Amino acid sequence: MATPQEFLEHVKLSLENDSFIKLSLGNYRGAEAELKNVYVKPVLIKRELRLSFVYRYQRRDVTKNYTVSEGLAHIDDLLQTDGFRVATLFAEDEDRICQHQSGHKWSIYIQKPSAKKPHTLAHDHHKERKITSTEKPYLHALRLTDAEGKVYKNAQDKWKQINHYIEILSSTLQELPAKDELRVVDMGAGKGYLTFALYDYLHNQLNRQARVEGVEYRQDLVDLCNAIAVDSHLDKLQFSPGTIEDYAVAGDLDVLIALHACDTATDDAIYKGITNYAGLIVVAPCCHKQIRRELERTKAKNDLDFMTKYGIFLERHAEMLTDSIRALLLEYSGYQTKVVQFVSDMHTPKNVMIIAVKKNPPSDHRKDEILMKLQSLKSYFGIGYHHLERLMKL
Repeated sequence: MATPQEFLEHVKLSLENDSFIKLSLGNYRGAEAELKNVYVKPVLIKRELRLSFVYRYQRRDVTKNYTVSEGLAHIDDLLQTDGFRVATLFAEDEDRICQHQSGHKWSIYIQKPSAKKPHTLAHDHHKERKITSTEKPYLHALRLTDAEGKVYKNAQDKWKQINHYIEILSSTLQELPAKDELRVVDMGAGKGYLTFALYDYLHNQLNRQARVEGVEYRQDLVDLCNAIAVDSHLDKLQFSPGTIEDYAVAGDLDVLIALHACDTATDDAIYKGITNYAGLIVVAPCCHKQIRRELERTKAKNDLDFMTKYGIFLERHAEMLTDSIRALLLEYSGYQTKVVQFVSDMHTPKNVMIIAVKKNPPSDHRKDEILMKLQSLKSYFGIGYHHLERLMKL
């Protein structure tokens, strides 16, 4: 008579000889409400083979990752005590089905292989959620999920934005230098959605000790976020009242973030990052009013004035010009900069995100080149000054 242990031995063997593709559990008769299936696949996490379990409920999915030994023990429990009556092993050489019959009898069937092995065991970066569990107190307190961890329908866009934000920063955050405790400041934190997510990712995914501070000028939001942090036992997360311009950063920073800081507040944030030797500066600017006012004031005659006479093109041109100069000035300050698109829930469907990583200072020759380029841009477009340039006293 076949047994689940015999089936499990084949699962273990397929993992050992690298023929394992995936495993599914179905025909659930257990007590857990709305649970339908469990799907298991191998993944590489930090170069270590793990088993990723997706628990398919009627209205949500929950993903958990285990070591191979933990995963095998869990599969055994799911079959013998937790109520699953069918398990299918998909391997390169066969499909092996373990099915519960009447009483305590089990049967095992072997079929031709039906699944193909993926090219890589790495997570699918387009679908992977960096915040791996929705069953966290802070998500419920922020009204993103219900008490059971299901993301509300009206919070789906925000949930996607949070994960997209962490996904964009994940590789850069993993490269932060080793130290006992990172210091992170999020300026203009608002209701703290992204601040909480960043704290969660650093502590629970990267296993880094980090002291994270959110700065927000609205006192009611500061009080709300601090209460949620305390209730969720996030001991190294706090929120402070203040504006980006007036907030005084004491000491060096590892990460400075300012998302959707309006107009020159983005420059204030970048400057605080530069002067406090932040290893990573991340900004998603909006409301590029200062440079647009300069363009409108001078109405410089150049080869592009046939485009900038249209308001919508002038606005887009001001955005590109503002952020391009910011990237130049960050390079002048010793940062390697990249510009990416950041999905937003604001008025525009996509925003630009500037990610700057502290590197070696540029040579004096390169600095001179950057200053010459800056002066050439200002002269060509009729710009009197750029706010970040003025803060840096260039």
